[in-house]
Amino acid sequence: MLVEVRGGSFDPWRELADFQRRMTGEKRGKYGATSIFVGTMRDFNQGNDVRTMLLEHYPQMTEKHLHKIAIEAVARWDLRDVLIIHRVGKIAPDETIVLVAAWAAHRAAAFEAARYLIDELKLRAPFWKKECLPQGERWVSSE
Repeated sequence: MLVEVRGGSFDPWRELADFQRRMTGEKRGKYGATSIFVGTMRDFNQGNDVRTMLLEHYPQMTEKHLHKIAIEAVARWDLRDVLIIHRVGKIAPDETIVLVAAWAAHRAAAFEAARYLIDELKLRAPFWKKECLPQGERWVSSE
């Protein structure tokens, strides 16, 4: 299991390939499904154009929440592994913000776990968003 909050950009497809390549012997050949969610920044929100976004967090609190969500998913479904990478800092449209992935023997568990991971992350992980609009800046609530 890997849970990471990063200050810079990342390629979700490279991260997935690297993580899967590093899976240890006891996990190799034990999964038949990988479910993935990649979230990117869009250039609009609440009816306004958005130029950039500043995503802030409190490191220890945020990482603690993400680890807890990952552990809950592993306990709830028969998962082989979980990956969560979330970006913070200044983000531009089309850049990756979040990657979640769940590996399981069967697709149902992988799908359900990946959905749980992203939904709970959005609901419970403490992140604060400030958008830069053509007319100024604003803090936004969770979506």
